[in-house]
Amino acid sequence: MSIVFSADDQPLNARADYWHHVVGDSLGRLDLVPPATGLDARDQLRIEDLGPVRVIELATGESSQASRKRSHISSSDPELCKIDVQVRGRGVIAHGGREARCAPGDFALVDLLRPCSWANGPSAGIVAVTFPRALLPLSSADLTELAGVRMRGSEGVGALVSSFARQLPGQVDDLAQADAARLGTTMLDLLTVTLSRRLGNRRPIPSESRRRTLLVQIHAFIDEHLSDPALSPRMIADAQYISVRYLHKLFETEPATVVDHIRRLRLDRCRHDLLDPALRALPVSAIGARWGFPNPSHFSRLVTSTFGVPPVELRRLTDVDHWS
Repeated sequence: MSIVFSADDQPLNARADYWHHVVGDSLGRLDLVPPATGLDARDQLRIEDLGPVRVIELATGESSQASRKRSHISSSDPELCKIDVQVRGRGVIAHGGREARCAPGDFALVDLLRPCSWANGPSAGIVAVTFPRALLPLSSADLTELAGVRMRGSEGVGALVSSFARQLPGQVDDLAQADAARLGTTMLDLLTVTLSRRLGNRRPIPSESRRRTLLVQIHAFIDEHLSDPALSPRMIADAQYISVRYLHKLFETEPATVVDHIRRLRLDRCRHDLLDPALRALPVSAIGARWGFPNPSHFSRLVTSTFGVPPVELRRLTDVDHWS
């Protein structure tokens, strides 16, 4: 279950102390410098737990600063790490003798047993993903090398880490506990692969982490190329530098085969477009073609077998006259 806090839960004269406790209890003891103009309804924090992984979404109104000093760190503190993913605005993370200047999408690794400071501009948004340090297959030296390094969220596996983390807030309320924990595991798998590559693959990656990360990459590739009629198992396998046989093997643990998965995603996009009044003027055949079904007859048969009515009838479900 999500827990949501807002600075305006308290009267104006009590907000600074209240927000200091809320943020400190969520992210670890720290000094929080509230904006000179005060806190307001834009300052919000959401907490969700995905197994051993905690996701914290923080939104700020005006510019803000925070610091975690040596005096805040106790020998009894749990050994936790986190990544801070910049969602909106700009932020600076000073950690381990480095400054990570993050634009939207960028992120940095933070070791919460070491001092750190944060500064964010106005209307900033951050997703922090916190987890036990032991879940990362990294040595202390590796952690020292990576802490406070800005990692781009616009390329490679880093883009998957950033995108996945930014989509986590708000998910847990719709999931069973076991499914939420699997999301947390996937987040750590992506991060493990990203950090290992940053270290030049000096550390072996657990085979199951590699497999799950590869599946996330494959699903992202499919989503990106869903409208391409040429999308096929061969195209996907070539893009991931694997064999078609291994691709099919990976999907043995998925709910559907790769071909069935692509077909269902495309049909769902077609259904969405057919029911969209803004696309009313677009011919049914054009909607099929834009999602990889260039043959109108084949498209009509697929829609009918999947949704129980042909595409023309499906579109009429949005007509006012249909319900009168």
